[in-house]
Amino acid sequence: MSTNKSTPATTLPTGELLFSMNADQVAEAIKASGCAVTAVNDNGVVRLHSASQGIGFQVMWGNALREGEYVDLTLSCPLRVQGGTLPEGLLGEWHRTKRFVRASQHGDFVVLEMDILAAGGIAPQHLAMMVQLWSQMMGQFFQHVRTYAAQAGAQQPAQSTQQEATAEA
Repeated sequence: MSTNKSTPATTLPTGELLFSMNADQVAEAIKASGCAVTAVNDNGVVRLHSASQGIGFQVMWGNALREGEYVDLTLSCPLRVQGGTLPEGLLGEWHRTKRFVRASQHGDFVVLEMDILAAGGIAPQHLAMMVQLWSQMMGQFFQHVRTYAAQAGAQQPAQSTQQEATAEA
């Protein structure tokens, strides 16, 4: 039983699947995760902007099934890196220990991204759960950065002391 209605996800009966997503459905999923959402019409394309953990993110539409209906999307959060560089190993450690949300560096920016795919059909509850997961993973990434930076800062004086002791010997 398929539906491609342009109604918000919360009005779909349980058991019906989404084979594409539109701005209303994704906005409802964002609201269900506890975040506010702003829709901006950009030359006929609705752009969704929101925030989690006090940091903004946007919905980047993927493959269009038809006007306003998309088979996939990417939740994206670009972050400017103070000083322009990340501690070496930070992104590698993130990818080694976490799944679902990827992080990549592009110049002075780190971009967190998570894809959501409706191809084959997903329940509206799945869409809402994926947005909730995104919000949780954003928080985990910010904690990862703080923890990694604190550990790197604590190790640096110890390494300097060890280097000084080696030089004296």
